[in-house]
Amino acid sequence: MQDVYLKNKKLMQQILSGIIKRYRQDRNKSISLISDEIGMTKSMWADLEKAIKDPQLSTLWRVSEALDIPLSVIVIELEKALGKDFTLIG
Repeated sequence: MQDVYLKNKKLMQQILSGIIKRYRQDRNKSISLISDEIGMTKSMWADLEKAIKDPQLSTLWRVSEALDIPLSVIVIELEKALGKDFTLIG
């Protein structure tokens, strides 16, 4: 069961990082600029986009504000990409 959790958590992080990166690039914002806007180091933002970090809800909220989109948009896109059968509890 732990293996399923870790595998699915990593998948979720990878998809989330792709969504965040795409929105940042669509807005023509550099990692330096956007990380400064929310008070995050460039390396932390880069780790987020590389699916190294599993962000807290408060971090995702700040990210969505910097991207000028509602947090719900990110969550809905994530849910769609993962599919209705996705689970973290196996």
